[in-house]
Amino acid sequence: MKLTPLADRVVLKMTEAEETTKGGIILTGSAKEKPSVAEVIAVGPGGVVDGKAVTMSVKPGDKVITDKYAGTKVTLEDVEYIIVKQGDILAIVE
Repeated sequence: MKLTPLADRVVLKMTEAEETTKGGIILTGSAKEKPSVAEVIAVGPGGVVDGKAVTMSVKPGDKVITDKYAGTKVTLEDVEYIIVKQGDILAIVE
């Protein structure tokens, strides 16, 4: 099965949290925070959304930072994805 987003929607897959800090400190379960960095899996075609033309500025493979509580979680073949509007993406990580 494949997810194909519509309009200005983007399918994201969250990246795994780091187990250690840059200084080598191992984080316990309570110290870990769910990361906000995700990989773009699929991008909708854009078009006219709410009367405004939307051009998609992300592409599959991009790493992005998204709003922490944005989107709808979907599990497909035991993999969790998040479907968000392009406006919920805060930045592209390069």
